[in-house]
Amino acid sequence: MKKIILSALIGLGLVISSKAEDRTTRVSLSTGLLYERGWDATLSVEHETRYHNVWEYFANGYLKWKDCPSCKHVCPDSFWKSYNSWNIGFAYKPMVSRSRNTTGRLRFGASLGSDTDEVIGGIHVGYEHDYMLRHGTVLFWQVKSDMIINGKDLFRTGAAIGIKIPLK
Repeated sequence: MKKIILSALIGLGLVISSKAEDRTTRVSLSTGLLYERGWDATLSVEHETRYHNVWEYFANGYLKWKDCPSCKHVCPDSFWKSYNSWNIGFAYKPMVSRSRNTTGRLRFGASLGSDTDEVIGGIHVGYEHDYMLRHGTVLFWQVKSDMIINGKDLFRTGAAIGIKIPLK
């Protein structure tokens, strides 16, 4: 009976164990809400370097909604057609905390893009916390602050959640 229990525990440990991976490349998708009345979606590719620091290359879409002047509520037109912008850029994320299957990273980046009228630029600062799951998949949350140059919003701040999937 002891051999069966010991074999079952070892087998269970092998099945549910996750490993810390170094120098991996992941694709991530995140979405979040930003102050004031903003929605943010980001698609990115990130490459982990030595010491779990990360370079991220991203494409970002931002939507800001407002109340409809005629009905005083948020309508589909006032939501989707109020103010839209997109950016492409990069960010460096040095690791600042690490424990079993979690890492915390600061995020510093820059981007260039456009809204419906003109070219905009961005400077991005934030914090990201990752939770490693099985097979290299990662769940994460971010607190972010963006300074947008030449856009309608000078400062955007908020939180986002997302998932990262490893490329093999």
